[in-house]
Amino acid sequence: MTDEQVSPGRQHPRQSVTLASEAATVPAARQIVREACSEWGMGSDAAETGALLISELVTNSVRHSHSHSVRVIAEQPRADRLRVAVVDKSRRMPVLGPVRLDAFGGRGLLLVDALADRWGTDLLPWGKRVWAEIVIKAADE
Repeated sequence: MTDEQVSPGRQHPRQSVTLASEAATVPAARQIVREACSEWGMGSDAAETGALLISELVTNSVRHSHSHSVRVIAEQPRADRLRVAVVDKSRRMPVLGPVRLDAFGGRGLLLVDALADRWGTDLLPWGKRVWAEIVIKAADE
């Protein structure tokens, strides 16, 4: 497991870990986000929302990217923001679309869209990064 801390020139804290692309990775990803939020002094609301967001992003990547590994990222790009992201080697874009009421799955991005203040996908030369960001409220203690 690789742990990336604040590097020279970086203005904000960041945790970054590469994990196997499998369902068993989801609890580890949640724990990474919770620990980062605790270390950075964020409240439990931010930590739990971030953990839920990373769960959905990792699950989506595991199901659809067919990558051998995923990179889980938690960072604080500004004092009032938490961003979580998953990087994989697929360039297949996530699609937010309608889900049938009787469908077993397919609601992950709907949940991300509802919980995140903003989210998106950055195409990379060799894959993509899907991220979600929340505002950390001052009362979140």
